[in-house]
Amino acid sequence: MTAFGEQSGLSPSTLWRFRQKGWLQTINISGRQYITRAAIANFNRRAESGEFAGEVQKPNKSNP
Repeated sequence: MTAFGEQSGLSPSTLWRFRQKGWLQTINISGRQYITRAAIANFNRRAESGEFAGEVQKPNKSNP
């Protein structure tokens, strides 16, 4: 997962969150998490289609 994180610019904590949400499929080999090329291709396809997009909330104006 480290190489994918470095190439994609994602931090280890972001990759962990993506795994927890089910957005990124990994396989466990001897207690370590690995990402297959097929899983990367699937993740990229879903990301490009906008499946993970969300709305940005505008901050509230507050009077001090």
